[in-house]
Amino acid sequence: MPLLENHSLKQLNTFGIDVNAKLYADILSENDLIAVFSNPVVKENKLLILGGGSNMLFTKDYDGLVLKMSIKGIDVVEEGDDVLVKAGGGEVWDGLVKYCVAKGYAGIENLTLIPGTVGASPIQNIGAYGVEVKDVFESCTAFEIATGQLKTFTKADCEFAYRESVFKGKLKEQFIVTSVTYRLSRTANLQTHYGAINAELERREIAEPTIADVSEVVAAIRVSKLPDPSTIGNAGSFFKNPIIDQIIFDDLLSRFPDIPHYPAPDGRVKLAAGWLIEFCGFKGLIEGNTGTWKNQALVLVNHGGATGQEVYRFSEKIINTVQQKFGVLLEREVNIL
Repeated sequence: MPLLENHSLKQLNTFGIDVNAKLYADILSENDLIAVFSNPVVKENKLLILGGGSNMLFTKDYDGLVLKMSIKGIDVVEEGDDVLVKAGGGEVWDGLVKYCVAKGYAGIENLTLIPGTVGASPIQNIGAYGVEVKDVFESCTAFEIATGQLKTFTKADCEFAYRESVFKGKLKEQFIVTSVTYRLSRTANLQTHYGAINAELERREIAEPTIADVSEVVAAIRVSKLPDPSTIGNAGSFFKNPIIDQIIFDDLLSRFPDIPHYPAPDGRVKLAAGWLIEFCGFKGLIEGNTGTWKNQALVLVNHGGATGQEVYRFSEKIINTVQQKFGVLLEREVNIL
């Protein structure tokens, strides 16, 4: 399989950062992976797996091989009260959500409009509005780089945590996810308590919502807050919502009574990173060619011509300011390259 040289990645990352890859290949099947890794040149170069390019910030050209995962296909592999849906790693995530909602398969409607591909969903354990991929994950198939073999991972194998998985931990850069199977249901167990979902349903006078209603409301909320990457470069939420110990939260609550918070595992408390950043005066701030989005301080944007280094420095300024104000250390959700 031929490898392209000095290939532009500007259209392949949602920040729209103008960088090139030393080598590049578009992967359309598992056989393409086998072919690529039979090329001895591959072993001489570092490797980057690229899905939708929606969770990364390039700060320089990539001096190695970029594999764009474009394996497609959506199949129902088991159907009863529960439905097992298998999707190729290169499928657009929101396309899968739309497919499932249209079929009446419940479980991922809250994850409407999350950017990226199916293959990234278990790696990041993507989540929104009280739902995470781990809640519906059945298994995934992944290509082991060292052996060229395909391996199946169960939910337990993936060691899911908040925005974390085994693929970001001890197995980082060892596997490439080629397909994911989700366990959905024909009986909806709607999660509408998180964020503004219930309020928007009430505003629309929807007393008994369907999964289609929830998906539509989530889409409307996200569109009202988040910029479209096709019109302005961004990677969605740039920072994770911090999780802190109860004793630290009690101190913050005494000083900031209006601070939004949510219960987290092990008696800890999750804070809203966007609120912390906005409280520090960053919402809608423009600095050079970058800044935060006017409707959501959690989102960093490229106003045109921003370099990855410029965006990174701005994110560092936010981290330092929030830490000085609240004593809370924000962690970047995007991958810095």
